[in-house]
Amino acid sequence: MNLSNPTLNDLPATVARPAYDRTALTAGIVHIGPGAFHRAHQAAYVDSILGADPRWAISAVALNSTGVADALGPQDGLYTLALLDRETRYRVIGSITELLTAHRRDAVLSRIAAPTTRLVTTTVTEKGYHLDGTGALDLDHPAIVRELTGAEPSTLSGWLVAGLAARRAAGGGAITLMSCDNLADNGHRFRRSIRDLAAARDPDLATWIDDHVRFPSTMVDSITPATDDALRASVRAATGIDDAWPIQREGFAQWVIEDDFAGDRPPLDLAGVQFTRDVRGFENAKLRLLNGAHSMLAYVGLLLGLATVRDAMATPPLAAFAERLMRQDIAPSIQPPAEMDLSAYIDAVLARFANPAIAHQLAQIAWDGSQKLPYRLCDTIRDARAAGRPVDRLAVPIAAWFRFLELRKASGEKLVDPRADALLARAGEPAALLAMRDVFGDLGEDAVFVAAVERAYAALAPGSDLAAALV
Repeated sequence: MNLSNPTLNDLPATVARPAYDRTALTAGIVHIGPGAFHRAHQAAYVDSILGADPRWAISAVALNSTGVADALGPQDGLYTLALLDRETRYRVIGSITELLTAHRRDAVLSRIAAPTTRLVTTTVTEKGYHLDGTGALDLDHPAIVRELTGAEPSTLSGWLVAGLAARRAAGGGAITLMSCDNLADNGHRFRRSIRDLAAARDPDLATWIDDHVRFPSTMVDSITPATDDALRASVRAATGIDDAWPIQREGFAQWVIEDDFAGDRPPLDLAGVQFTRDVRGFENAKLRLLNGAHSMLAYVGLLLGLATVRDAMATPPLAAFAERLMRQDIAPSIQPPAEMDLSAYIDAVLARFANPAIAHQLAQIAWDGSQKLPYRLCDTIRDARAAGRPVDRLAVPIAAWFRFLELRKASGEKLVDPRADALLARAGEPAALLAMRDVFGDLGEDAVFVAAVERAYAALAPGSDLAAALV
């Protein structure tokens, strides 16, 4: 049997399913980019509130592919979510009630314009916003240029400007547009991408957007491994039903939303969403604690010959070092919002790192170090120096990255980093690497920090007892 509305009752009792009448739902959300992360994260949250408020079902719009519609259309929009924890749980999600693609232009624009639509969300990755280095819409991008000369919409901005124009013409009223992509200050960036294009095409529409559209910032978090044959087989064994496109994620999920809506707000707090006026505080905690510790585990773990985050956390000296780094060196640099328990957040991050069901590859986390480390670690180091706190532990992941670069250079293995040539040219020379101002800024001139990195670099030399450096 294939998953569909008629086969929901054939699922085993151990598999959770929609606890509401799907025929009574109204599409109140348009989501653009219904990939695995959206279906594992936002759609699962929405699924949890539809029993309380059926007005918030999802019309899913794929602009660049028909794959999701082709897979889920015959399944009435249903799919299975596997929650990977010490014990895997399975849940059928029913919040997607409509599947649209760019081939159905009028239907997409009509759905955005519909008065029942109160929220548009997106997961299109950073490049989908077509922003330039200043954060403004890249008006010289070929796709944007085509749209400005009257071509049919092809970009996220183009589709939404067309949809908002249709909404204004139809009298659809105020609406909220919400980016769920992993971008700092994503609400502001999203607004720039839409308003800049609207202003270039129709200044009156830009004014209407100012008056009728809100762009709250968000923070989203959950590891979502790709669907593979092993997942399909486990879903088939657990449910007894074939699913064309099941998905999986870790048990943990977090969604923080700025409380800034143009009209009705979905009752997502019933599903654990945190509404706040301070999304940046949550973003900062995630960036420095979770992402900073991730980078440390990646570079030190690879030097130890480990492959995954769970392998790193199963190595006692490294796991203990990660916890000390987070609690004693990173946490003091964070001013958490009132709603956030920083100690509990660290507990949750450490538990996630150790999750035996998730094989998060250290080599992948190690990519793009020159782009990640300035935000994940260097800002924390600056705060520590300004406050007079020690930076010896914070220097360890920097030194481990330098050793990682040295090994890549010696092996000839490709370094995935936009600054790869410059980094490899300096590999083996800590002073030269620290002098790269586009990575370290003025930290390369801080004698205390430089000395700490040099000590850590020496302690991580090939043949050394690496565990002894993790103090």
